[in-house]
Amino acid sequence: MIDTGWFKSSYSSPGNDNCVEVRLTGHGAGVRDSKDPHRHTLRLRPAAWVRFRTSLT
Repeated sequence: MIDTGWFKSSYSSPGNDNCVEVRLTGHGAGVRDSKDPHRHTLRLRPAAWVRFRTSLT
């Protein structure tokens, strides 16, 4: 399994506390609020992750 660790979304601006973090794995992606990383994580399977990213553009 490939695990990239958590990183700030490229859509978040530097110095902005209101952002999301993403973690890519071999099973899809996790998305969480960077201000409260211990709360729930949205987990997306690979196809759902692609649809999610596509919907942002």
